[in-house]
Amino acid sequence: MNLPNKITISRIFMIPIFLIFMVVPFNFGSIVVFSDTLPVAHLIGALIFIIASTTDWIDGYLARKHNLVTNLGKFLDPLADKLLVSAALIALVELQLAPAWMVIIIISREFAVTGLRLVAAGEGEVMAAGQLGKIKTVAQIIAISALLLHNVPFTAIGIPLGDIALWIAVIFTVVSGWDYFAKNKSVFANSK
Repeated sequence: MNLPNKITISRIFMIPIFLIFMVVPFNFGSIVVFSDTLPVAHLIGALIFIIASTTDWIDGYLARKHNLVTNLGKFLDPLADKLLVSAALIALVELQLAPAWMVIIIISREFAVTGLRLVAAGEGEVMAAGQLGKIKTVAQIIAISALLLHNVPFTAIGIPLGDIALWIAVIFTVVSGWDYFAKNKSVFANSK
């Protein structure tokens, strides 16, 4: 197994550790940033999420740079991304830091596009990630990171960054999902 695939697998293994810090009621105390209070367990969980999200860029960069792209990596990388983002979004709903309806839209789009990609793959077609999907991913990571940190320190300057980024992520989720299906409707028309 090559290094990029090991990094991807490490991202998958970080998910349960992240969830433990976010949803198990540890009492490690809190820290005060400006006038906002942040539980230490949530700070640790947020840092794990941010590190795990960063590994997504690292493994892809290494795989392309050193010609280490494998079928296992093509399978594991998007799976790890979807598992990490879905786990984080569901944790945010549990913590009442994100509305369930927004999370349902984001996760539903991921399932729908994954299904479309599977049908396309069955027809021998490969669907690359589009620019709208990449913007959606960046907005999701920013939103989730800020919300996991309870919007600290952004609320001190009057900017609910996590909430704003989550709205942007939802908008790009819908638009990019529509774009995927509009550009690839022939996949269903040609499907047997």
